Amino acid sequence: MAMASTVKLVLGVIAFAVFWVLAVFPAVPVLPIGRTAGSLFGAMLMVLFRVITPEQAYAAVDLQILGLLFGTMVVSVYLERADMFKYLGKLLSWRSMGGKDLLCRICLFSAVASALFTNDTCCVVLTEFVLKIARQNNLPPQPFLIALASSANIGSSATPIGNPQNLVIAVQSGIPFGKFVAGIILAMIVGVVLNCCILLSMYWKILSIEKDVEDASAEVVAEEEVHSHRFSPATLSHFESPANAENVCSVFDGLVEQAAPSEGAGTGADLKLSHSTPVDNTTVRFSHSSFERERMSNASRNQLGSVAINHERDEGVSSRRSLKTFIQNRANGEDGSPSILSCSDEKGGLIDKWKAMLWKTCVYLVTLGMVVSLLMGLNMSWTAITAAIALVVLDFKDARPCLEKVSYSLLVFFCGMFITIEGFNKTGVPSTCWDTVEPYARIDMVSGMVTLTLVIVVLCNFASNVPTGSRVAASAASISSSSETKAWLTLAWVSTVAGNLSLLGSAANLIVCEQARRTQAFGYTLSFWTHLKFGVPSTLLVIAVGLPLIRG
Repeated sequence: MAMASTVKLVLGVIAFAVFWVLAVFPAVPVLPIGRTAGSLFGAMLMVLFRVITPEQAYAAVDLQILGLLFGTMVVSVYLERADMFKYLGKLLSWRSMGGKDLLCRICLFSAVASALFTNDTCCVVLTEFVLKIARQNNLPPQPFLIALASSANIGSSATPIGNPQNLVIAVQSGIPFGKFVAGIILAMIVGVVLNCCILLSMYWKILSIEKDVEDASAEVVAEEEVHSHRFSPATLSHFESPANAENVCSVFDGLVEQAAPSEGAGTGADLKLSHSTPVDNTTVRFSHSSFERERMSNASRNQLGSVAINHERDEGVSSRRSLKTFIQNRANGEDGSPSILSCSDEKGGLIDKWKAMLWKTCVYLVTLGMVVSLLMGLNMSWTAITAAIALVVLDFKDARPCLEKVSYSLLVFFCGMFITIEGFNKTGVPSTCWDTVEPYARIDMVSGMVTLTLVIVVLCNFASNVPTGSRVAASAASISSSSETKAWLTLAWVSTVAGNLSLLGSAANLIVCEQARRTQAFGYTLSFWTHLKFGVPSTLLVIAVGLPLIRG
């Protein structure tokens, strides 16, 4: 692709530089608008400067990647509700020997999961979970987040469905699924082990710090909090709690008070409260004695009536207290007898338990079906969306609470990034750089391999790995006409691992960074420089060790 005109070239580079700065440093003092708004701002500048047309901007938005991200986010919410991450947390923590052991387990699990689910999906699903596991073990989240993103990128290199650029390379090269895996799997395994060793060497000290047993308040998160959206079965009868027993007692209090005689009423009567009739129709019967009434004076009648009323009032208070205590004890089963609704509670609890088990099974089966469909090579975007909609339907309730947990700001960020990178590619800078070094990039020579690796690493971290992989893939045959298959696999390996260099090198890095920042109660900001200090040595060493292990 030829270079654009000077004006378009300069304006395009300016717009891309603005996007790059705001994406790397979201809190720039002169324009602290954040990554998402910065991405849209860069896209707007590309269109405003006429580097690309509005139609080209719309076409640049990769709906397949957005659909894949949206679908997997929804699936991850339902997996949380189905206690998937509770079981996963127990598995990762089973016989764990500390922070170093946990870091190695996360590296291994992330690599395997990304090879099956794609690296973006793996990072969407596991970021919040990794934060909670680190908090549960009272460990700093930084090494675990870097381990998740970097291992996901390395692990995704092993399969054609591991990441988008691998899919492009597999389609254009026509390499079968099994041959693709066999050619890179050894390099991937060694790369994951080496990456884990680099993480351990960099964070050995902070992972060796023992828990502060004196600080009980900050020790761990409860085991139940390892998953945040637990499935709640239908509620049982409203009589099952002691608080509701109080409400029943208050009703009886009102009824008994209505039945109590008012002060001064029925003077001269021997009052006897009858409990033989219903409480709301209580009758107060008076035993009248004509002989005594004729002999008693008015003063004695008033005195006797007052004494009788006070006596009955005391008995009424005592009766109400006894009744309240009886209802509470029966509701709680504390009087030695079975609870009032014990039978119905047990029956309802058993039904709800089976409902929850059936629903969880359905969630796991749908997720398994999604994985099988991805392995069969079906459209990744529609596979994830279909699984998400299937779970929404099976839940059989308003899906708004689950859909509100989707990171729409991340989806908007990707929209702006796609447009901005497309505008930068339209300037011709990436293609010109590649055309300049292509004659020297030959995989059958050490110097050519070094040149190829460095160019791809730089382009992937400025122009994104997917466009770079697509552009370089078109020249695979010229890179090595004798070993074309090895050339394709080399491009897949280098363009994938190169994403570990910086936050902007891979979409998986940005997903981990944004998901970690917006997570409630466990939020953590992974800075550009923190990632870069690890990314540079890890990327260069893993690529260098893995290249000789690729088999064409």
